[in-house]
Amino acid sequence: MSRIARTAPAGIALALAVTLSACGSSGGDVAADEKQTLTVWAMGAEGEKLADVAEVYEKANPNITVKVTPIGWDVAHQKLVSAAAAGTLPDVAQMGGSYLGEFAELGVLEPVDTKVFDKKDFFPAGWEQGEVDGTAYGVPWYVDTRVLYYRTDLAEKAGVSKAPANWKELQDLAGAYQKKAGTKWGLSIQPSGLDTVQNFYSFLYSAGGEIVNAEGEAVIDSPEAIKALKEYGSYFDKGLSNKSVQPGYDVVKDFGNGRVPMFFGGPWHVTLLNEGQPQIKGKWAIAPVPADASSTSMAGGSSLVVSKDSEHKAAATEFIQYLTDTKGQADWYERTKDLPANTSAWESGALADDADLQTFKQQMDTAKSSPSLANWTEITDKVDQAIAKVTQGKASAEDALKTAQSEIEGLVKQ
Repeated sequence: MSRIARTAPAGIALALAVTLSACGSSGGDVAADEKQTLTVWAMGAEGEKLADVAEVYEKANPNITVKVTPIGWDVAHQKLVSAAAAGTLPDVAQMGGSYLGEFAELGVLEPVDTKVFDKKDFFPAGWEQGEVDGTAYGVPWYVDTRVLYYRTDLAEKAGVSKAPANWKELQDLAGAYQKKAGTKWGLSIQPSGLDTVQNFYSFLYSAGGEIVNAEGEAVIDSPEAIKALKEYGSYFDKGLSNKSVQPGYDVVKDFGNGRVPMFFGGPWHVTLLNEGQPQIKGKWAIAPVPADASSTSMAGGSSLVVSKDSEHKAAATEFIQYLTDTKGQADWYERTKDLPANTSAWESGALADDADLQTFKQQMDTAKSSPSLANWTEITDKVDQAIAKVTQGKASAEDALKTAQSEIEGLVKQ
């Protein structure tokens, strides 16, 4: 049993407890081959695209009607919380790792049938995002991770002909870009603000550090984490990275005009660059994050969960199978460009042949997922604050992380 405190808002937890005690389990489950309607919530662009997939599924399974409701990410959490409290969650829902801990704690998710879904079929970090206290509640649907984007034309101008493979080479190239290629900055990384930690993960994980370990203990003041934050902060100390970045900053534009020659980005940036910055086609490349102890990036993505109160669990499981098997994952990539969570989908077609996509696969093979904790956002906010103190020259890495450690210890328990 993990020793992490996973506390949902008190009012929500109380409302849910009353609901569950009043109505109990829904009881029974409609057989998968009976005529029925599946309700499915999916977020953002995925919600729009999933309706098309559902139509194809219905043709092959005429007894099933799939009712897909697209939900905006800006309101997704509140809608899920309200539905959980009211006992009206859909049969199937899309959830990111930051949600799973909370809803598992509320007791509203059905554990994954591991006789149907085998963790060995998925990227390890993708599967781990759906686990809470050793129990899987979500089946990986798609994944993402961060890699290094760099301008190859400007690197050649700076006298460098290959991607940086380690921290020293990364910082040397950042300096060379400025001094020899005339760029404004050497590397774009976030100095402060919400989710600064997402840029920091590539340093933290590559150094062997963590925020909370597998035993549920805060470890953000470890030697590895301190080393990572010192390295991160050094870019700002040396003027290689911008200390002041406005909210909504578009790194793609500055990458295109050459002000910023390197940044850590996700798979969607490939499309943004190809479509938005066509003038630099053939003048940039991607590479795994430069290594310290290892080359380890963050893992993101979404899982598919089944409501514990669903009366259509068998049909819901079959629909999720359809979405997450080899064929379904390859089809989903073609429709959305979301990276498949099922590794077998990478063995043929564009996913196997495209060098950039294979770089993402290489990075996903070693990527690290964050713990699925109900209060993870609150925990990472403490790390965001520590990073900001260092990048703004207000504290040393040791002192900033000592404070963060104390605060995060208050958010976890034995």
